Amino acid sequence: MSPVTSTVTSPADYGRADAGANPSAMVEISGLCHSYGKGTMRRQVIQNVDLRIDPGEVVLLTGPSGCGKTTLLTLVGALRQVQEGHVRVLGQALENSGRGERQRLRRRIGMIFQGHNLLRCLTAEQNVQMGADLLPGLGYRARRDQAREWLRAVGLGDHLGKLPHDLSGGQKQRVAIARALATHPRLLLADEPTAALDSQSGREVVELLKRLAREQQCAVLMVTHDPRILDVADRLVKMEDGRLSSAPLAIAATAH
Repeated sequence: MSPVTSTVTSPADYGRADAGANPSAMVEISGLCHSYGKGTMRRQVIQNVDLRIDPGEVVLLTGPSGCGKTTLLTLVGALRQVQEGHVRVLGQALENSGRGERQRLRRRIGMIFQGHNLLRCLTAEQNVQMGADLLPGLGYRARRDQAREWLRAVGLGDHLGKLPHDLSGGQKQRVAIARALATHPRLLLADEPTAALDSQSGREVVELLKRLAREQQCAVLMVTHDPRILDVADRLVKMEDGRLSSAPLAIAATAH
């Protein structure tokens, strides 16, 4: 993949709106609990979670299906209301936050979902440009150029005009990744970003994400079951039954 450098915002331009926030943490979580259902059907899926992610850090979250990983990702991404505990993301406290506050915060977070969530009536370029549209002060041509540049970075420079139904599952995933990166996020949340990719494409994508983290001091929290990419992590966090535990990377890489 070719590097994306010409239109990427400098790290010095990030975070000026967060002058009062803790500059050394992108995500701070303490005592987080979350449940689904009511009464006798109530089930706790997140239990007393504590987690901190610093700028430029790549954290991989692993664990069995149904253990609460995606729920944690959506709570950090301000897609759900915090029920109990403390969550601060990019300097903003999410407990007791309103819908408008969470919507504004999400504009500064890049999100990669398992289901792609591409608009079927838009081309690959137009889907990615939706991410660039969130950046202030850019005209149409600059946003279009951003979209094309990110698509080239994920290896889809010759698929700009294709609609989602003309793309393979792996290509759709790469469009979704390019769209998330086009927002120039300060925090990137990824749910199984390599699941639909072959070994080479998956490696290229995670290396791109790691480079983004390093060059732009963007924090990355990635849910994965892919043992091929564990070596890109600065830290591996395991979840089981809604609880987190850390594991040394050398041990974790051989345990899968």
